[in-house]
Amino acid sequence: MALSDRIRILLIKRGNISEAELARRLGISPQNLNNKMKRDNFTEKDLQAIADVLDCSLNINFVLNDTGEAV
Repeated sequence: MALSDRIRILLIKRGNISEAELARRLGISPQNLNNKMKRDNFTEKDLQAIADVLDCSLNINFVLNDTGEAV
């Protein structure tokens, strides 16, 4: 699932917050957020900021496919 889809799910779970409201909380323009959502182009810093304003934890893991080991 794309990151932008996951963010949209979080927005719904957090009280049906609009993307424009998320942009306002992040201190960026709605157009800037919309571009990131369309391109599914987020930095780790962007994702942490989104997690912070939506009161979530961000966990990024690499998992070895052959062993299932998380690195």
